[in-house]
Amino acid sequence: MDKIIEEIENSAENSKAQPPVGDKTALVTIIGRPSAGKSTFLNTATGEPVSIVSAVPQTTRNAIRGIVNTSLGQLVFVDTPGYHDSEKKMNLRMRNIVADQLKDSDLILYIIDTTRNCAEEERLIADLLEAHQEKLVIALNKVDAPRPLREHARKFIKAHLPAVLEDKILEMSAKNDTGINEVLKALYSMAKVAPHLYSEDFYTDQEVDFRIAEVIREQAINRLDQEVPHAIYVQIADLEKRSPTKMWCRAFLCVEKESQKGILIGKGAQMIKTIRVASIKVLQSIFDYKIDLDLQVKVDKNWRQHDVTLNKLLK
Repeated sequence: MDKIIEEIENSAENSKAQPPVGDKTALVTIIGRPSAGKSTFLNTATGEPVSIVSAVPQTTRNAIRGIVNTSLGQLVFVDTPGYHDSEKKMNLRMRNIVADQLKDSDLILYIIDTTRNCAEEERLIADLLEAHQEKLVIALNKVDAPRPLREHARKFIKAHLPAVLEDKILEMSAKNDTGINEVLKALYSMAKVAPHLYSEDFYTDQEVDFRIAEVIREQAINRLDQEVPHAIYVQIADLEKRSPTKMWCRAFLCVEKESQKGILIGKGAQMIKTIRVASIKVLQSIFDYKIDLDLQVKVDKNWRQHDVTLNKLLK
């Protein structure tokens, strides 16, 4: 992140052709298909583990905010669930989250995965963005992959989002931190001069319990196969600050079936122990106090069909 800020600020200082632009602020919604690299971009841009990352599609379930501050101003990014075609109740809820965020945003960053063809799901997103082309920056991600489909993606954009200017279509590798600066500069160039939304020492506005739950879920889903990751949510049952340097947390990994509970616990409780230790390690890198984690597993049968549970989880 320091490298990104330094390069952007040096570029601003060295540019003699442009007058000072003032301090800008923008709320930027990130949209894209599942696994397009939205969360990876957000974490790279902020320099912090704001949004969990996994090879499992549909990892992000909520609108996650990450904040980038430079001498040019403040960009508040909102990472959204991967937008795709599904009639399942939970996925329909997540699509509504994406649509709601677009209405409130100042700018939109549309990330396209250049390792995949722009098929039906990409057309669904383009249809959603058609009325917002004037506030759109498009990032062609994963261009470091063997034989990225750059031209295919550009033809798709020209056909479906023709009002987007050429200089607002950029290439990047969010994973390898290349092209991120150019994406940020394009967004700053479109942002308006306005008061900041957050203090400059903020890089996210997530509550402590939400961050803990997301870290635990990330460590769990990255160790599990097939359908089990999608059947997991984390419930923070108790959270208590016991001293200035220590917090105690009791959390439950909730699954839909007894068979999934056995997988999460593992033989000799080895899996749940591994998830707990890995979660504590990550949490220590995020918070400036130690978190003592009591982690258990329980069954919440068919929770993805329950409105009460979905209302608590998806915001």
